[in-house]
Amino acid sequence: MLKELSRREKEANIKPDPDIDIYMKAAALEGQEANVVTDYILKILGLEVCADTFVGDEMRRGISGGQKKRVTTGEMLVGPARALFMDEISTGLDTSTTFHIVNSLRQSIHILNGTALISLLQPAPETYDLFDDIVLLSDGHVVYQGPRENVLEFFEYMGFKCPERKGVADFLQEVTSRKDQEQYWARKDEPYSFISVMELAEAFQSFHIGQKLGDDLAVPFDKSKSHPAALTKDKYGVSKKELLKACVSREYLLMKRNLFVYVFKMIQLIFIGVITMTIFIRTEMHRDTITDGGIFMGALFFILIMIMFNGFAELAMTILKLPVFYKQRDLLFYPSWAYSLPALILKTPISILEVTVWVFMSYYVIGFDPDVGSFFKNYLVLLCLSQMASGLFRLMGGLGRNIIVANTCGSFALLTVLVMGGFILTRDDVKKWWKWGYWISPLMYAQNAIAVNEFLGKSWRHVPPNSTEPLGVLVMKSRGIFPEPHWYWIGVGALIGYCFLFNFLFTLALKYLDPFGKPQAVISKETLAERIASKTGENIELSSRGRDSSGESREEQVHHRDRCLGKLLVSMKLIKRGRGGWFFLLNPFL
Repeated sequence: MLKELSRREKEANIKPDPDIDIYMKAAALEGQEANVVTDYILKILGLEVCADTFVGDEMRRGISGGQKKRVTTGEMLVGPARALFMDEISTGLDTSTTFHIVNSLRQSIHILNGTALISLLQPAPETYDLFDDIVLLSDGHVVYQGPRENVLEFFEYMGFKCPERKGVADFLQEVTSRKDQEQYWARKDEPYSFISVMELAEAFQSFHIGQKLGDDLAVPFDKSKSHPAALTKDKYGVSKKELLKACVSREYLLMKRNLFVYVFKMIQLIFIGVITMTIFIRTEMHRDTITDGGIFMGALFFILIMIMFNGFAELAMTILKLPVFYKQRDLLFYPSWAYSLPALILKTPISILEVTVWVFMSYYVIGFDPDVGSFFKNYLVLLCLSQMASGLFRLMGGLGRNIIVANTCGSFALLTVLVMGGFILTRDDVKKWWKWGYWISPLMYAQNAIAVNEFLGKSWRHVPPNSTEPLGVLVMKSRGIFPEPHWYWIGVGALIGYCFLFNFLFTLALKYLDPFGKPQAVISKETLAERIASKTGENIELSSRGRDSSGESREEQVHHRDRCLGKLLVSMKLIKRGRGGWFFLLNPFL
């Protein structure tokens, strides 16, 4: 954009304003940690005082309600979007806060040459006066669309006058209502009769504002005057590389803010490691019988369980971040892969650190095979298992989308993996119809890999009396473990495959699943009948009996009501025109 602008300026021999030129060049810089547009939006919205403050949640106070509304607005303004659609942004805010927010939006829209459509609930007169243009919608009809200064002129043209002490926004809400319309009738020399929404909409077409609007819309846009670069065809505002860099930076920031969780997990791991070393201490661990091998097998299984449980925290952290993700995904901030990939990349060093601490603490103290090769192979299995567990619980969080559902799914998945892992039930004890569960359990491959690594070591190669096979092989066969050496690499490969599979499924869940509990409006029959009457000018009585005085059955009335419901459009909005103003769109039934 900057190159095209510079080219046109040179062709037209235009010397840009120095301040604007510096701003445009600073905004066009890529690869910067902070963009000048971000600082500019913070200043426009009055968020400089809380720029370094947490937004807050149920457990943290954070910034005020008005500041939260402005932060949400700022999220939209810093991006490339120039059309903003905001629904009832004043809900829960006082009049002063609403005025400041709308005033900030007005400044940013005018300065950045954007477009805004805003819904406000009963705006105060000073807030209403900030807007340049009004669109009045009632029951699916455009009653008025044009400059704010001419809206009262139109209704005076129709015979209605706003009282001096009456707010214009309140007047517009009530003038189309059957219940309130009569009080604004100004032609005392003429008898009043209710003017329906359809009649008002038809009259607007003959009003000079409506005629001008129709003439403008009748002229098609001249495509020859449009530059090919004026219409973007990219789904996202920046390149994939920049998206990934931004998401990695954000994930790193969130990890620093959640540092307590990772420190606590590490302390917990060290504490349990100390307990494990005292229970399975090497002075009490022997290698003489198959029973002794069973104790070593139990120690290995306990270590696998601990590494898996250590990844359970990913489920809760994933759930907590999903609301923000769903909002930003739907607003096309970034794709799901750009969100999930940084978690896999940045959580890997955490897994490496945790497994390193555990293995270096416990391996030789418990008395596993002293060979250095076996030590590092044991380390590799646990690292792959840790990554697999993190991916599994992230997937459970993405599928559950709710802390209760996700905890239930995660606990069930963990229970299934443990039962089918080959230790609680050996391969020979699993029923035939459950064999598929044994073969798809990630823990089974981890159990086989770590057992093969240990029991094929030098410490287990001696042959006990009355046997022709080494003790390690006998121990593995007694527990249903495959004794072949290649099963170590099969197990490692399976864990790596499951790690990528779970993270891939997590990405798909983020892309295609929506959050639970989207609200739906419920309209009573009486309210619906009133709206239909205001729209058409007809009285519709919903009696509890079979037929009313007109002879129309209740079922026919309900059918007529449902048919009209599809034509209702209930909203009160503000919209901005290309000349730098706003339209205020008002619905009397909000």
